[in-house]
Amino acid sequence: MPNRAGSSRVLRGLRSETGTAALEFITVGLILLVPLVYLVITLAALQAGTLAVEGAARQAVRVFVQAPNQEEAAARASRAIEFGLADYGVNAASASTSVQCSGAPSCPSRNAIVTVTVRVNVPLPLVPDVLDLSSAASVPIESSATQRVSRFWTEQ
Repeated sequence: MPNRAGSSRVLRGLRSETGTAALEFITVGLILLVPLVYLVITLAALQAGTLAVEGAARQAVRVFVQAPNQEEAAARASRAIEFGLADYGVNAASASTSVQCSGAPSCPSRNAIVTVTVRVNVPLPLVPDVLDLSSAASVPIESSATQRVSRFWTEQ
């Protein structure tokens, strides 16, 4: 005949741990879930910044090479960069832009090769603005786009 006293001690030991698996699951789940959610939010912010900078540079060079003169080209490129960054929620005031022309004495001019470079620092999400941490905890993103001015371009 089996020993009932020994089996009741085992059952009492099992009953005392009832419900701890759910608590352990919740604790471990939160420890793993919080960094994972932050990683996803951070990658989404960086991807938005990357798409914004790339789109702004590409559109700026397109409108630059189609402009009738230098003043209009600069104004159109500036507007294109502002709208391209705003589409993704990036502040255009924080962006820096450079335009380089090669193959011609002035820009835009016939057959000139125009390169527009847009740079932005994307701040990491949820970083407090204490002690200027938001500027230190940012990722620089840069994109360039190049296009040739048409050989039929004439200044107007």
